[in-house]
Amino acid sequence: MSEGEIRFSKEHEWLALKGGGIATMGISDFAQRQLGDIVSVDLPKVSSAYNRMQPLAIVDSVKSSSDIYSAVSGEVVEINEELIEHPEFINQSPYELGWIVKIKLSNMKEFEQLMSKKEYDVFIGELEKGEQESAGMRPDWRK
Repeated sequence: MSEGEIRFSKEHEWLALKGGGIATMGISDFAQRQLGDIVSVDLPKVSSAYNRMQPLAIVDSVKSSSDIYSAVSGEVVEINEELIEHPEFINQSPYELGWIVKIKLSNMKEFEQLMSKKEYDVFIGELEKGEQESAGMRPDWRK
């Protein structure tokens, strides 16, 4: 799946909508790079219902432990059990092998309000620029 076919949240989750109102969700490549090497994942239970912005999983990395938020409201219909034994899949392949859950959306408008790839790229560019400025570094305008 290409990054252009998916939507992104400001909390760095991605969603790819499939037929039947079911979206596959994971964390973005930007997020996994910020976290560093992922060493474990605490997955939700299938059939659990979540509201938008409610924590649904925890990803532990060598740097920190991070909540993963549900970018949409809905019911978890499948979890990526491979991540229990291979959490590194999130680092190696965040949009393919590293997906976290599949969720049946209860509000399609929430999906439509998420950022496109282009909008997300602008968003993370602003974040990176802000980090560089707060660290006293000049952004590289040649990129």
